[in-house]
Formats: sequence, structure tokens, C-alpha cells
Amino acid sequence: MSKKLQGIIFIILSAFCFACMSAFVRLAGDLPSIQKSFFRNFVALIFSTSVLLRSKEKFRFNTKNLPDLFCRAFFGTIGLLCNFYAVDRLVLADASILNKLSPFFAVVFSFFLLKEKIRPYQLAAVAIAFIGSLFVIKPSGSALSQTLPSLVGFAGGMGAGIAYTFVRKLSGQGERGPFIVFFFSAFSCVVTLPYMVFFYHPMELWQLGFLLMAGLAAAGGQFTITAAYSCAPAREISVFDYTQIIFSSSLGFFLFGQVPDGWSILGYAVICGVSVWMAMMNLKKAHA
Repeated sequence: MSKKLQGIIFIILSAFCFACMSAFVRLAGDLPSIQKSFFRNFVALIFSTSVLLRSKEKFRFNTKNLPDLFCRAFFGTIGLLCNFYAVDRLVLADASILNKLSPFFAVVFSFFLLKEKIRPYQLAAVAIAFIGSLFVIKPSGSALSQTLPSLVGFAGGMGAGIAYTFVRKLSGQGERGPFIVFFFSAFSCVVTLPYMVFFYHPMELWQLGFLLMAGLAAAGGQFTITAAYSCAPAREISVFDYTQIIFSSSLGFFLFGQVPDGWSILGYAVICGVSVWMAMMNLKKAHA
């Protein structure tokens, strides 16, 4: 099996894991998004800690990277909280596609944070993707209760995009992937812990089970996507990450009876289509 095919398989597995994570978060019922986030990150913290303990370097890191690690963790936490808020209130596929705007935000913030040049086709792709997001958000002052979760989901995609930009910066500075995951997970747990102490919402055993399963699915998604990008360049396989929309739509239909409306489906088509186009252009540029 070629490395590229391995990468494609791993990234599709990652998309399935993250779709399952969203479904488990929704199945956990009426719990605060912050509480759900804590348990999701606590499981990831255990996994990343075990990986670091087995490594030669253990928890060593370059102290010069601390500001970037903090920014990655801060914006990643914001993105996760917004995503969980949207998952609880939107059709699963809608929440997933808004979160998948993160690569387009990464293009924009790479210009400001990494001083990377934005090519005209990338700028066009970003603009088209944002237009596609409006079909999903469907902004309307008369239906703010429906529009607000979509806007929060949009903000979650932006937070994730900024976080991924800092991940790229940290990777370029030699920081290890497992430590980046550990720092983010630990930061998120510490930030949400005061809420857990003072505003803890009592849970049934089945709710705790679903949250732990969400954490396991998220850990599986993180490890498989890391494996995917170690097998093949992002420009060759990243477009397959959008299979999460298919998985989320299927899980939303079979578990919750959710059916996206026509405008949302049009938004999916626009965002996924422009993602494929941008991936093809990236490949063309790389080959040139």
C-alpha cells in the first residue's frame, strides 16, 4: 500500500472519529458545553500524557515556544467550546461544515501570523467558502435563536483555524506533536476546571459514558490525523477530511432523525466544492 493511500485511509478514519465525537457529545444530553469540553479534553490529556511518558524527551519543550503554545491552546479551546455549543443546537452536518471552515481561516491567518503570501486562487476560495457558509448560517434577525448557534459555530471554525496556524508555526519551530496536544488538553482542562468546581451539573452514569466515548473518539481522531499527515503532504489528502460531512449527516439522520434543509445542502456543496478546487490548485502549484 502506497504512503498516499495510507494517508487517505487514516484521514477518512479521522473524519469518522470526529463525526462520532460530535454524535456522542449530542447524545450526552442537556449539559453545559464547558462541562462536555472538560471531559473530552481530560481523556485527550490522559492519552497525550501516556505518549509523552513513553518518549525519550518526556515533557521537555523549548521555552521560546511558550507564547505560541499558549495561543494555540487558547484559540483551540475557544474553537472547541463554540463547536460543542453548535453541535448541541444545530443539525450535526451543519455544525461539522461550519467547523470545517478552519482551513480557509488558516489561509487568512497564515498571512498575518506566518507572513505567508496568499495566492489569488486561495483568496477566491476563501471568499467563496464564506459565501457558502451563509447558506448554512441563514442569517435572519427574525430567527436569532436559530442564527446564533450558527454564528457561534462559525466562530468555532475561526478559532480552530487560528489554532491550526499556530500548530504549523510550532511544528516549523521543531515542537513535538504529542506535546502540542498535551499542552492544549492541559490548558483546556485548567481553564474549564473552575466552572466544574462551582457550577458542576450533576450527570447520570450514561451521560458520563457518552462523554468519555466522545473523548476516546476525539483521541482516535487526533492520532489518526497525525498519522495521515505523516504519510502524505496535506495538499494531497486534506480534501478527504470533508468526508466528515457525510459521516455527520448519516449519524444525524439515524440517531436524531435530522435532515438538513436545501439551503444547508447548497452550502455544503459550495464549501466542499471549493475545497476540492483549492486542493487541486495546491497540487498543480506543487508539481510546477
